[in-house]
Amino acid sequence: MAKVEVGEVFTISDETDVEQEVEVLAAITLEGTDYVAVGFVEDIKEESEDDIDIFFLSVDSEGDLQAIESDEEFEKVSAAFDELMDEEEE
Repeated sequence: MAKVEVGEVFTISDETDVEQEVEVLAAITLEGTDYVAVGFVEDIKEESEDDIDIFFLSVDSEGDLQAIESDEEFEKVSAAFDELMDEEEE
């Protein structure tokens, strides 16, 4: 299984094939699937932590980032990352 490390930078393409660099801000494993929270490198350099748009992606067995398809999965991942971030702030 390919591991994705916090701090790694990836180039992803959006729906319009525009490439953007994203940095991995956090990583967790839920029910056997790895997920990462990423933010745009541009935003991270310029914005305070509260202003960064964070996206959640799943990591496939090749180490490629995939969009989360279902709302149910997104909610589960979002809640898990919220807990992770709360723990780090304490």
